[in-house]
Amino acid sequence: MIEVQDVSKTFMTANGHFDALKNVSVNIDQGQLLAITGKSGSGKSTLLNLLSGIDKASKGHININGLDIGKLNESQLCGWRGKNVGIVFQFFQLIPTLTIAENVMLPMDFCNTYIRSERRTRALELLDQVDIADQADKLPATLSGGQQQRVALARALANDPSLIMADEPTGNLDSQNAETIFNLLTRLADSGKTIIVVTHEKDFVRYFKRTIVLTDGRIRETNGLSNPAEVKNVTSL
Repeated sequence: MIEVQDVSKTFMTANGHFDALKNVSVNIDQGQLLAITGKSGSGKSTLLNLLSGIDKASKGHININGLDIGKLNESQLCGWRGKNVGIVFQFFQLIPTLTIAENVMLPMDFCNTYIRSERRTRALELLDQVDIADQADKLPATLSGGQQQRVALARALANDPSLIMADEPTGNLDSQNAETIFNLLTRLADSGKTIIVVTHEKDFVRYFKRTIVLTDGRIRETNGLSNPAEVKNVTSL
């Protein structure tokens, strides 16, 4: 589903050029639940931002379902991302003045997916999938952190994307709520969606079919591969 070919990302800082990613290559199959791990500053979030189209690579190609997303302009990229990628953030990023249901409906409004009269029904169905439909008409501030993250996951699913990306989705949750989120992600992967998670949660590694470890902008280790040759720059397997 995803082909990352010799991708590098360089940022300009006050101290000069900083290479956040260095010639990264990796293939990711459809339906995988994959973890990207590594120390702070290793390039995890940068890679996730490139895969989701939030940022563009300085060099190399990222092909998703046969489309080179680096060749899209900003308008095309926004349209592609809205319909094909669901993003879950560490700090939820719910709109505080909108109800839970309205937050889930927002991506449908932006991308004009589903008939307007059907959007609330779909939002309620998604909230039911994450066991929080009874909170649909409440504001985010009235919910616990675990509940808000479930809403964020429902929102990520609003346009039925094939690809879900999550940046430290359980970083602010207790172990019980984290377990709930990982169970939900597992169910989504089992249904055929591709799930990529940046995480430090070593206790939950059992949920992932595959783990990629980044060090100083390079892939240094990958576990769970059927063919190790598909990943370059691997120094240990």
